[in-house]
Amino acid sequence: MGKKDYTLLKVELEDRKARIQKVISDNEKEMKALSSSDVSDEADQATISTDAAIEQAITNKQLKELKEIDYALFKMENETYGICEMCEEPIGKERLKVKPQAKFCIVCREIVEKTS
Repeated sequence: MGKKDYTLLKVELEDRKARIQKVISDNEKEMKALSSSDVSDEADQATISTDAAIEQAITNKQLKELKEIDYALFKMENETYGICEMCEEPIGKERLKVKPQAKFCIVCREIVEKTS
């Protein structure tokens, strides 16, 4: 992988990280506002409760992605980025373009998914 590709992937990871952090922050503010609102109707309370559960599930998924991004950025700093953690072969450039925080090459990812 060339230096230009590497730099573009790093910028993409950093941009994605910033977007996720903003979404999480906005969701937290929205949920605090909803939970502090004085709602007496049971239907409204149920809606707020359902919305909170959905937002929590989305936030959990985004927090997982943030960890993956942070790990990829860590690997970039340590010059181990783009190497499959299972077979230790380079991860294809096309795969990294699709998922820059990928830990495994396509073949090893399929193995991991089958054993999970």
